[in-house]
Amino acid sequence: MSLPLFLVGSLPAAPGAFRLDGPEGHHAADVQRITAGERLLLGDGRGGIATAVVTAARKGVLELDVEGVEQVPAPAPAITVVQGIAKGERGELAVQLMTELGVDRIVPWQAARSIARWKDAKPLERWRSTVREAAKQSRRPWLPEVTEPVRQLRLEGAVLVLHEEAAVPLSAVELPSSTDITLVVGPEGGIAPEELDTLSAAGARPVRLGREVLRTSSAGAAAIAALSVRLGRW
Repeated sequence: MSLPLFLVGSLPAAPGAFRLDGPEGHHAADVQRITAGERLLLGDGRGGIATAVVTAARKGVLELDVEGVEQVPAPAPAITVVQGIAKGERGELAVQLMTELGVDRIVPWQAARSIARWKDAKPLERWRSTVREAAKQSRRPWLPEVTEPVRQLRLEGAVLVLHEEAAVPLSAVELPSSTDITLVVGPEGGIAPEELDTLSAAGARPVRLGREVLRTSSAGAAAIAALSVRLGRW
């Protein structure tokens, strides 16, 4: 079994003693009940990963001996997903799956057909919390960014719009060798025709995943999986 990962604000610059406390220390010592002699991973969410062994455990705190620290390069090209805001838990499921499968940045999109309307910061906080827990679960060195929600999209890099009526499959579209990739995923009701026209006019390319029509909670994750194979991530 792989070692559990705990996120910290900063990693030690070199091997040696380290104290894991705060919320992560509580989770490690009191929830997972990790004890002396066990090994774990520390991450800063910015590519830094440290391997450590527990030397002592008490309520809410683990004393560690850090064995080594490494810096994992950020994936390139990066994958951004513009995710249409979805109703209920579907949006949180989408960001969980996308994080586990390798998304690098998530942009919540208040699309024309989004049923849910974010009226305060709580939904964004849930998305960010979901991403953090999914990154720990999947032992990711890099914590994906979740931006503030947007209504108007500012497109950068190679932009692919997932659309069931697109003529070109994602498996056949030409991919850049270095330019970052942005995937646009609509909400439950899909991308409105005027939105698709605006995106296409700005240089975005509609692509399809297959004959099946996926939910907004799974479409982005499926596309990331397909891209990960083509980009050599997997």
